[in-house]
Amino acid sequence: MKANSNLEKVLASGQFAVTAELGPPKGTNRSLVEKRAAELKDAADAINITDNQTAITRMSSLATSIIVRQLGLDPVMQITCRDRNRLAIQADVLGAAAFGIKNILALSGDHQSFGNHPTAKNVYDLDSLHLVQMLVKMRDEKQFQSGDTFRGNVPIFVGAAANPYGDPFEFRVIRLA
Repeated sequence: MKANSNLEKVLASGQFAVTAELGPPKGTNRSLVEKRAAELKDAADAINITDNQTAITRMSSLATSIIVRQLGLDPVMQITCRDRNRLAIQADVLGAAAFGIKNILALSGDHQSFGNHPTAKNVYDLDSLHLVQMLVKMRDEKQFQSGDTFRGNVPIFVGAAANPYGDPFEFRVIRLA
């Protein structure tokens, strides 16, 4: 096992894993996060913390994951490629590791035109496949995308989501490989 998270343990044992989604609030209300997390505590093996879901500005996935971790639950910090470049993502991953966040779900992210800032510029410095590669390199080789090394460990369980119906059709099999 790479991260020794509860989610990783459940999956490694061959059991059916249940995750629940917790959308961070549109504001700074920590007590709302605590209330929602308490409601999910006995219902899931891990709690997915969304990253500006539906392209609407919310408390960060990192901050919400830290709160959920402090409550003794196993957060899955979602990271989307839409809003941050590789520098910002790698900084968030180091911060997550420093706070004991052990699960990261790599996603492309909903297009910003669906959210509350439809004219915002998307970033997409990396796509979700390259994000997974970067996370694994950080975990296994202690290297940034640039090749520079860093001190400390990044014990993360890396996940991704796939849309089997996503365009372009020709790349679906390649992306799943």
